[in-house]
Parts: sequence; C-alpha cells; structure tokens
Amino acid sequence: MTRRPRPARSSGQIHQPAFGQTPRPYAPIAVISGDQVAAIHNAALTVLRDTGMRILDPTARQLYAQAGAQVTDDRVRFDPGLVAERLSTIPATFTLTARNPAKSLRFGGNDVVFSSVGGPAYVMDAERGRRDGTFAEMQDYLRLIQSMNILHQEGGGPFEPMDLPANTRHLDLYLAEITLLDKTWQTQTLGRARTMDGLEMAALMLGQPVDRLPVALMGVINTNSPLQLDVPMAEGLITLASHGQVNIITPFTLSGAMAPVTLAGALTLQHAEAMAGLVLTQIVRPGCPAMYGGFTSNVDMRSGSPAFGTPEYVKAAQASGQLARHIGVPFRSSNVTAANTVDAQAAYESQMSLWGAIMGGAHLVEHAAGWMHGGLTASFEKLILDAELLGMMQSYLQPIATDEASLGVQAIADVGPGGHFFGADHTMARYEDAFYTPLLSNWDNHPQWLQKGGQDTTQRATAVWKQLLAEHEDPALDPATLQALTEYVARRKAEGGAPMN
Repeated sequence: MTRRPRPARSSGQIHQPAFGQTPRPYAPIAVISGDQVAAIHNAALTVLRDTGMRILDPTARQLYAQAGAQVTDDRVRFDPGLVAERLSTIPATFTLTARNPAKSLRFGGNDVVFSSVGGPAYVMDAERGRRDGTFAEMQDYLRLIQSMNILHQEGGGPFEPMDLPANTRHLDLYLAEITLLDKTWQTQTLGRARTMDGLEMAALMLGQPVDRLPVALMGVINTNSPLQLDVPMAEGLITLASHGQVNIITPFTLSGAMAPVTLAGALTLQHAEAMAGLVLTQIVRPGCPAMYGGFTSNVDMRSGSPAFGTPEYVKAAQASGQLARHIGVPFRSSNVTAANTVDAQAAYESQMSLWGAIMGGAHLVEHAAGWMHGGLTASFEKLILDAELLGMMQSYLQPIATDEASLGVQAIADVGPGGHFFGADHTMARYEDAFYTPLLSNWDNHPQWLQKGGQDTTQRATAVWKQLLAEHEDPALDPATLQALTEYVARRKAEGGAPMN
C-alpha cells in the first residue's frame, strides 16, 4: 500500500456543509393506520359541520358566507363538500424565491427546509443570561443565521428588539432581514398593516411591483385554540393569500389545556382548525400556496406548563404529517424544547422533536435552531447546538452508496486479513469527506480534552458563534434597492407604522 501525504488543516476552521436542501429519501413514519387517519379526518369534518369555528373578523366571515359556509353571528360552520372542494386547489409543491436565486427553496415532495427560530420575546446567551433583546443583538443573530449553511431560511424575527417602538419595529426587522440575509425570510402576520409592509418590502427587494410579487414570503397564522380565529390573524391570512403568498395555518393545540387530553382528540381539533384556515386561503385566492401546521403537544398535568419534545409530541408530529398528506397539503412541524438552559434536556428534547418532524414528512421545520424556554427565548448557544443536530440529521438523510467502489471489495482484498484501513488507497481517497464533520461536538479522548481546556458543549457553542460573527461579512445589496427600502421605512415610520393589536 502507498501512503499519500495529508493536506494541511486549519485548526481553527469551522466546518460546514454547503448550502442546499437534502431530500428525504426515506418514507415518513406512519404511527397510525390509514383507517385511523380517515377516522380523525372525518371527526374533524364533523366538528366543522356541527360546532364550527368562531371567526372574529367580519371580512373573513363575509368571505366564508359568500363561499357557501353557514354563518350565524360570529360562528361559521362548514359543509364537508365545501371543505373538500377548497382544499383541492392547494398546490402540493411550490418554490419560494430568495433575493439570491441560489438560495430559493423547494417545498413539498421529499424536500425539507430548516428555518430558524421566530417570534420569542427574549434573548439569552451563556455569559449574560436571559434578557430583553436589542436591535443590535437581533442583527447579530440574523448574521449568524446567514452564516450557517444548514439554515435555509429565517423564521420570522428571532426575538423582539425592545429598544425600538412597538408600532414600527417590524419595519426595522424587515430591513435587517433583507440587508443581512440573502436567504428567504418569513414576514410577520399580526394584522394587515404589518403583513402589507412585509409584502411591499419584499417586492422592493426583488424589484417587482407588489401585485406581481412571485411567491417569496410565508407567514405563520395561529388559530386561538379551541376553535377561534382572531382579527389580526385573519387580516394577516387574507392579506398574504390575496397576494399569492404562503400561509402556514398552525393551531396551537396543547393536549390537556386548549385541546382534549387524548392525542386523537387533540389531533381532531388541530385538523379541524387547520382545515378551516386553509379553506379561507383558497376562498381568497384559489391555487395560492398554503401549508398545514402541526404543533400538537401536551402539558405537564402537575403544573399546566407546556411540554415539548415529549413522546406525545413526536407521535403527534408524525400523525400530523399523515393528516396533511391525506388532504394533499405541504406540512410544517417544529424543533421545540421546554428546557430552561442549554443542557442535556435541551438536546434530547430537540433531537426527539427533529425526529418527529423529519420522519413525519415535514416540508418545513420551523424553529429548527435557537428555540428555548418553550418558545419564549432565542438562545445564541442553542442556535449552534441545533445547527449541529440539523447537520447530523441532514447527513442521516444522505442515502448509503452501494456502487462498486463503495462496496470496497478491492480495498478489502488489498488490506487482507489482520491489516488496517487507515493508510489504504481507498481510505486516503475518501477520508476528508467520508463521515460527518461536526460543527460543535468534541471527539478528543479525555486527556486531550482536558489539555485543551475541558470545555463543555455550551462553552464550545459560545466560542463558535463568536467566531462566526468575527469572520462574517454581510451579503452585498444593490445600492438603489437599499435606498428604495430605506425610503419606504422612513415614510412608513412617519405615517405611524402599524396599529397595536
């Protein structure tokens, strides 16, 4: 055997895969039978027909009535035929356009998108703890999202910048998302004004009139479980759909609190609420893309606190994927944890959640990186920990090659009995990328680990995000586009921004 010299390595290099989606080559896990899927679906249709949804927005009620739903006061009831007819126009696949065309994303089929955490109230890191976030910190968080190739999309505002006025901070968020990212980003959907600002700024970003905006934005619409859609969410839904953009209809069904204590009952309620929202998107604009959001979990029955990453959450995520496929709609799930610090609980609950989402057939994994405290907090260290988990899952999605060279028959013959493969030509030609290379994990033996400082995972995560920030360069943006965006933000701020809901 001949030995080849090893290329020099940079000891401080942060290893990352190239940006890109890895299709899921495995069939989603089915935790319930086809008959059970049909039973939940039919039960949800019964709920919509007999109990209905409380719809607080008059415009939404009028749209439902015009489409043939029965409207009495603020209650809307749905004939099963109406539901089936409207669901049939939702496309099974769609593409989301990024300002960098190389980072546009495919949804549906076997494709998976990892989106960063969106919507927390607080931020935290290992050195300063949990606190109100600032705009400068939010910008740094966005820079980390941009710098990590495993994250395909930004998830709708990493946390609230509390040093900015509440009625205009969404404008600063959108401008930061556009200038600091060349990936796709999610708009806020709390009312018509905030949603419309996102649409207008996305149109400026892409150089298109807003009425000809390609599919470039998505936003989460949460129903108020049980069985209610409020005014701000209805306004956001109608605004997105009327412009052909993507609504992710996501009931917040916590089993034992806002949903029945049985998983089948919670899934029935989730399915009913999701279908009611999906129907409205198609009443507004038939054929516009939409997604089925599954977020069913359970509560701690001793305290009433939400629990995430539980066995119940995993089963619900995988059953939700089956329900979404039953009605032919792309599926969203999440990476979630109830942990209070970036510790073993945060890791194992997130790994459980990711398994439920990815093998449940999710096309979008929302909150894929950074979520802490049951969704109240975005963590710098958790962002890095989750990036490692996502990298491992993405590597798991790569099929095992069984071509002649990969089978290694000649390599086995070359080494022979009692030998080793460290220096074999077959190994030397492949060792650089033969296995997953970690972003965060430490594989030194114990004496080596101690010699290098004995840092735990959280300490290493702190070092990684700081290095990523130090090495980061913001993506370029056309000066004329930036000027148009800046002028839009200034004008909208002078107009008072968006009303508080």
